Amino acid sequence: MEESKLDLIISVLDRISPREITFLEPHDPFQFLISVILSAQTTDASVNKVTPALFARYPDQRALAKADIEEVKAIIRPTGFYNTKARNIIAASQMLCERYPDSFPMTIEAISSLPGAGRKTANCVLGSVFGQSAIIVDTHFGRVVGRLMGPSYTLDPTALELKLKAEMNPKDTYRFSMTANLFGRTTCHARNPQCQSCPLSSLCCYFQEHSKA
Repeated sequence: MEESKLDLIISVLDRISPREITFLEPHDPFQFLISVILSAQTTDASVNKVTPALFARYPDQRALAKADIEEVKAIIRPTGFYNTKARNIIAASQMLCERYPDSFPMTIEAISSLPGAGRKTANCVLGSVFGQSAIIVDTHFGRVVGRLMGPSYTLDPTALELKLKAEMNPKDTYRFSMTANLFGRTTCHARNPQCQSCPLSSLCCYFQEHSKA
């Protein structure tokens, strides 16, 4: 059976990308969840700088649930929006203690119901920590897929996630999330994308449109 355009893109990105792709430091499920919540509207590097101190002081949900909010704010301040983030990670910890005292939630619905979390956060945790099928739609991923696949894939994050999940083999979803994200950071930049040297230019709707201009 002939490969679809999406299949070809997935294959090329898989071939040209490192086997291991990580943006946030690996942690246990709770610590990774908190790291992803902190990563909103900031760089992964800034999160990786503050989490060692944060988790040394508050290593699990029981500890963070009882944390002094001013101390948490001081630790996570470099990530930006620290007032809201401090409230969210403490509230998320409290909810985890109340709802899952002896386990960790393992569904999109359960994780995305936590303060400061959403579908992207849930997919990050499920894909990275638990190895589940996951489409992680962030700014880089959405830009890359929209440019490559065209207007019908220029959707809001949830719609794009669900569309791709319906079209992809579940075993490919998390890997594609990471390869497309990395490609957006290294090649398919928001400004001045490297179209002339791009290995996907022959498949790219954005390139085909702009090369004619």
